[in-house]
Amino acid sequence: MAVRSEKIGEEVPDPIFFRTEHYRAGMVFPTKRQVWGELNYALQGVAEITIEGVLYLSPPQYAIWIPPDTEHHAGNRRDVRYVTTYVARELCHDLPRRACMLELSPLVKAVHADFAERGIRHPRTEEDLRLATVIVDRIRTARRFDHYLPGCVDPLLSPILDTLQEHPGDRRSLAEFARLTGTTERTLSRRFQEKLGMSFNDWRQRLKVLAALSLLEEGQSVQRVSEILGYSSPSAFIAMFRRLMGTSPSRTRQR
Repeated sequence: MAVRSEKIGEEVPDPIFFRTEHYRAGMVFPTKRQVWGELNYALQGVAEITIEGVLYLSPPQYAIWIPPDTEHHAGNRRDVRYVTTYVARELCHDLPRRACMLELSPLVKAVHADFAERGIRHPRTEEDLRLATVIVDRIRTARRFDHYLPGCVDPLLSPILDTLQEHPGDRRSLAEFARLTGTTERTLSRRFQEKLGMSFNDWRQRLKVLAALSLLEEGQSVQRVSEILGYSSPSAFIAMFRRLMGTSPSRTRQR
């Protein structure tokens, strides 16, 4: 894996700084703390950031908010292109005090797209500063979520989560994983609820949605995605995707 030391040098948020980057699979960003807030979301792929020991994964519909002075590091398993907004501390006083996921509004994406098209990283004009303020307002009012796909460092669950993240099409049941880890299905089921707040099947379906989003954005067909993710038929995959995302994979692929 490539390790990248991320320094924005003199381009500190004053009061806001924008950046859009494309990171190749296997990129790792060392642990750091910053005196400003940070909003990250993926344009393509899935953003993966570990914040104070908790792994946050977000598909393109969600952003990850990191408050000032919060320890975090990042790494991506697949190619990802995402936008980062750095917000000066003085603008963060009424923004979320804890790391969280935020539902992205079309307005936020539109402002970022406008800045990217015009090459604006540091808004300076009165008009651009007003647009940048819209981003801060949306951070303040956006719907908040603790996690989309929670992670943990539990010695019993971590090997299972790592295996599934590397191979989201793995079709082994919870009972099979229990045998491999030398425990019982009941113990694993209880541990999933205690540590992750959801069942094994719910966690795995969310993982498949995230993997599907990346594959669809790469141009893979719905049928091919269903095969990669271990579904016996495209219809079963489509039903799962629609239930969790509220839309079909084909429509998501078109967007």
